[in-house]
Amino acid sequence: MPPPADIVKVAIEWPGANAQLIEMDQKRPLSSIIREVCDGWSLSGSEQFALRYADGPQLYITEQSRSEIKNGTILRLAISPARAARQLLERIQSHGIDARLEALKELAKLSADPTFAAEFINMEGIGTLARLVESGTHFGEMLAFTLTAFLELMDHGIVSWDLISLSFIKQIAGYVNQPMVDVSILQRSLAILESMVLNSHSLYHRVAQEITVGQLIGHLSNQEIQTYAIALINALFLKAPEDRRQEMASTLAQKHLRSIILNHVIRGNRPIKAEMAHQLYVLQVLTFNLLEERMMTKMDPNDQAQRDIIFELRRIAFDGENDPTGTEKRKAMYTKDYKMLGFTNHVNPAMDFTQTPPGMLALDNMLYLAKVHQDTYIRIVLENSSREDKHECPFGRCAIELTRMLCEILQVGELPNEGCNDYHPMFFTHDRAWEEFFCVCIQLLNKTWKEMRATAEDFIKVMQVVREQITRALAMKPSSLDQLKNKLRGLNYSEILRLRQSERMSQDDFQSPPIIELRERIQPEILELIKQQRLNRLCEGSCFRKLGNRRRQEKFWFCRLSLNHKVLHYGDLDESPQGEVPFELLSDKIPVSDIKSVVTGKDCPHMKEKSALKQNKEVLELAFSVLYDPDETLNFVAPNKYEYCIWTDGLCALLGREMGSDLTRSDLDTLISMEMKLRLLDLENITIPEAPPPVPKEPSSYNFAYNYS
Repeated sequence: MPPPADIVKVAIEWPGANAQLIEMDQKRPLSSIIREVCDGWSLSGSEQFALRYADGPQLYITEQSRSEIKNGTILRLAISPARAARQLLERIQSHGIDARLEALKELAKLSADPTFAAEFINMEGIGTLARLVESGTHFGEMLAFTLTAFLELMDHGIVSWDLISLSFIKQIAGYVNQPMVDVSILQRSLAILESMVLNSHSLYHRVAQEITVGQLIGHLSNQEIQTYAIALINALFLKAPEDRRQEMASTLAQKHLRSIILNHVIRGNRPIKAEMAHQLYVLQVLTFNLLEERMMTKMDPNDQAQRDIIFELRRIAFDGENDPTGTEKRKAMYTKDYKMLGFTNHVNPAMDFTQTPPGMLALDNMLYLAKVHQDTYIRIVLENSSREDKHECPFGRCAIELTRMLCEILQVGELPNEGCNDYHPMFFTHDRAWEEFFCVCIQLLNKTWKEMRATAEDFIKVMQVVREQITRALAMKPSSLDQLKNKLRGLNYSEILRLRQSERMSQDDFQSPPIIELRERIQPEILELIKQQRLNRLCEGSCFRKLGNRRRQEKFWFCRLSLNHKVLHYGDLDESPQGEVPFELLSDKIPVSDIKSVVTGKDCPHMKEKSALKQNKEVLELAFSVLYDPDETLNFVAPNKYEYCIWTDGLCALLGREMGSDLTRSDLDTLISMEMKLRLLDLENITIPEAPPPVPKEPSSYNFAYNYS
């Protein structure tokens, strides 16, 4: 007979005593259970004690969190959070340096526990730590542990950052500005300033007065603090008022931030970790977002200064530098030139720039091409304006539509996605990366137009091919603009057609009756193969990043399926593992028999709880949750789409339900195509007969393995 659902078998430890093995009744008050445990060891004053986990983060157990205790969990009897907070506060204020240092070490560790943090904060503990920092008497290890504890306590969101004093900010900023400061102190100081900027509008202005971008750029040569420095630069950039962002961008350009990042980070002698990749992605997004204002600005047809830009485009293309009559021609005489430039409105081309996006940004790109790459611009315009076979490529229309496309591909104007690491190294290799990227792509468009022998009616088809060429090239992560050009040269129109045909064949195969029957025969065994592969991957396990952790000390947890497919084991980790994590290190587990369902996206409990800013498309597409008895959830955010599909498919296979991810369908089609090609080698005739020829069950040619990892 199975034990009652409310009974959990646990072991409880106490230093110097034998562990107690008890059956914890989850219906009984926690205080009653603690009293019984204390009586077992003849300890008086049970109200001064509490239970904590013996492994992992060793969090305190409360009435709210006790439901997470599983059978076989090892607990530890410890002094209560209130008592621990009171003792540490007294020791921190003691006069003995050694006692104070040990107390701060313990505090830095305990502050991650929300139950302890609430008690310590209620005793004005944060104010005590702030005064220790403001006094300027702490140095070295003692200061590092003080800042660590302060940051951990504030990270719980119990106290508003607006309560931080100006003197505290000045002291923290002083550590950043000092030339010789311990790395651990500098890391924590930068992280505290970043949290201030991100969590308080008023503190942004105070921090911005104390910290300059130039001072932060100076720290980028130190590999130990690069990530923290870029994170603070991003925070200042993100929270800057609209009127200051362009000013800050100009400052960043003057300080050569791009070249320093390129030489000391991207091309440094260390591999780029996930958090650094995320910060580079955020910086890339924020930089491109500076284009949003021009992208959403319509051209004013009555603005002479704006019209002069169009005149300049015409002059460079057709009049040359020394034509004295270029700007004196009447507007009516320009109509033919504007038509050859490829504008839709030949009479008043300013009307072509009234739609947003891309607005004035398209005109900016065209002017940059005409002035910086004048030979290329003139060649593109003249070779198309001189054609009379209706195959001319309309430069103006193409440049406007291309600008709109690039804005969509690079998501100009959108907020950075939490957890996204999709940065492109080539955008850090040039001070005018956006404009240079446009110049490369407009030449690609002109080349593709000629390869397709397109006419005006084929405009949309050409743009679709160009979009595919650009997205495929970007997916290869070229390290420079020259490398991008090489990638694009390999993705000509013929190659795109070949790739499309290859992908279509792998998805659709042939539609003749013998092929359809063979596909139906093969599909069940291939689907079973995929299911087994998914379950094998779950047994290997995966590492997940804890969502919502904005500080640089990343938090991770690991989950894997037992080899007998009966239990999910999981637990917290201090750092991302390099291989498999043994089951012994994963302190928590869920019986598969208790799992009720798997939900994804917006149906996940942790997605419903998140704010609108964090609940972005990227995170939603990678979120899934395991719902299990009685009413508990285990929440995931996969590191990428591949891991998301592996885990959701594997969990569905584990529960005996149909797998349905894009990756499953892609794998299924790929494997079926491979197997069909092997089996069809044994068929002498694959025409459409009245009855299909017999298909050998296991031909000798059937010997393949498909590795997804």
